[in-house]
Amino acid sequence: MANITFILGGVRSGKSTFASSLAKKHRKVAFFATSEALDDEMRKRIALHKRRRPKNWKTIEAVDNLAESIGNIRGDFDCAIIDCITLYIANLCCKNIKAELIERAIKKIMFALRRSLIDEWIVVSNEVGQGIVPVSKMGREFRDIAGKINQIIAKEADTVIFMIAGIPQKVK
Repeated sequence: MANITFILGGVRSGKSTFASSLAKKHRKVAFFATSEALDDEMRKRIALHKRRRPKNWKTIEAVDNLAESIGNIRGDFDCAIIDCITLYIANLCCKNIKAELIERAIKKIMFALRRSLIDEWIVVSNEVGQGIVPVSKMGREFRDIAGKINQIIAKEADTVIFMIAGIPQKVK
């Protein structure tokens, strides 16, 4: 049965860097990227993230098909990173996918991770519960969905790490 580590924290807290440091002890790593380059600034961010990854890691673009992408992976990898769940949720919200369907999809994903042939999964997400209440209905709905999804993943994960200013704090 696969081991699941969940890393969450605020924006720019060091989540992705820490996730990569955990995965570097493995030889064969799959990196599930959920970000979509919709503008020049995001294209630059994605390019920077790609350059920082070891060349032998396989990047799998999973902008809105994470469950399907995970299902296509066999025992070819020792470790896999999903970076990041909040971007994945945002992608689904922008396609007008209802909260209940997103929650159901995440539960299926967690079930698939646990039973996959990959020994270690590292899941990255943003903590959304420590900020202000968004002024827009869409912002509040996103925050609520992301908070609920983070709870589902944290409950299922073997280890939960909260990142603060680049410093990992073990929660579970």
